[in-house]
Amino acid sequence: MFVCGPTVYDQSHIGHARTYLAYDIIARYLRAKGYSVFYLVNITDIDDKIISKANELGQDPLILADRFRTEFLEDMQALGINSVSLYARASEHIPEIIEQISTLINKQFAYQVDGDVFFDVSKFPNYGNLSRQDIDQLIMHRVDPDPRKRNVVDFALWKSQKPGEPAWDSPWGRGRPGWHIEDTAITTTYFGASYDLHGGGLDLIFPHHEAEIAQAEAATGIEPLVKYWIHSGLLTVRGTRMGKSMGNFITIKDALRKHDEEALRLSFASSHYRSQLEFDENHVAQADQILERLRTVYNQFRSLLATSKQASEPTANSLRKLISQAKTQFDEAMDDDFNTPRALAAMIGFAKNVEPYAIHDLNRELVVEVMNLFSYFGNVFGILQSKGTAIENAFESLLSMVLSIRDEARKKADWETSDMIRNSLHQLGIIVEDSADGVRWHLKHAGERSA
Repeated sequence: MFVCGPTVYDQSHIGHARTYLAYDIIARYLRAKGYSVFYLVNITDIDDKIISKANELGQDPLILADRFRTEFLEDMQALGINSVSLYARASEHIPEIIEQISTLINKQFAYQVDGDVFFDVSKFPNYGNLSRQDIDQLIMHRVDPDPRKRNVVDFALWKSQKPGEPAWDSPWGRGRPGWHIEDTAITTTYFGASYDLHGGGLDLIFPHHEAEIAQAEAATGIEPLVKYWIHSGLLTVRGTRMGKSMGNFITIKDALRKHDEEALRLSFASSHYRSQLEFDENHVAQADQILERLRTVYNQFRSLLATSKQASEPTANSLRKLISQAKTQFDEAMDDDFNTPRALAAMIGFAKNVEPYAIHDLNRELVVEVMNLFSYFGNVFGILQSKGTAIENAFESLLSMVLSIRDEARKKADWETSDMIRNSLHQLGIIVEDSADGVRWHLKHAGERSA
């Protein structure tokens, strides 16, 4: 699985977050279903935008790119995106890029003009098939018309060095690679001529992904380059696509200062990855509430792990039926083009349906089955993860200490202190039950009355 990575000339924004969170969930799910997934993301650290920004700031382009590459990786880690097997930098694959360009020239799919090399689109009849465009009607994209080109839609594979630009030696003189060739040189290096999944934003279909197909299939002679294309929708803010010039640029760092990263994950996952999504603070707040409910029910069952009670047969059968149904609903949703909104609905429904069972007598085996399904959901969506573990452990340690004080009071027949602690905990939403097997507690669920 390959996903087009960022061009690192500035801080990453929540549009990047939406894109890479979608593919993180896809990779997580495929692994959960037993697939071995090599997930590759490129990092464009050589590009016109980087050079322009570096010149504006009076910095070395490669140093600037490395700084923002580091910040991007930090943002990915902060979002809990840990499914990527390898981040491959374009600047570290110059020999592979030069080799692929040389192959295209030798096969007469590319031509040299001065120190530049262009791909000859007229030699590749399938150009435009992915984006369903007629090559005769295609217009220039990203670059200005160049009279040296054979066709107006031909694109650069190698660009000759201009003053102040980073450059490498090549058979065509010192220069740097074009944008499109970086990706195919990287993917053929690690995947070979053909691979399974390719992701990226809808805005990359033309010309970027069309160029990738043309370059790779022309160079290797093998098609298809990609078996399944998975394009994610764009993120808008106040009705327009995010951009600094529009005044609606929200960095990932700023978003994480305001929101729990797991709430952001749920907020984005509540819409299908292909859809255009409007970023809404209220939507994230709603996702935060959903996340809190899921955590609450999950922790209610965690508190029952030490139970030694035996569930009645009807209770056990009913609970196992809910577990089976929820797992089936979740998997059917994800198998349907990774339909995360439906999968999320299955997760929420499961939490609502099993919460009443948290006050039943349940044996450890049943509790573990419930928690295993929560863990399965959580691992796919990247929620209910370790971030809250320290807080949860501190909470449970503190509660254990309070219950120990109450137990000492009971041993001394200090019923006033014992009842005061119990009632205070109930008011906080922590239900304490005394039984022959010892003290049990759970968080109060909706509709349950405190003593």
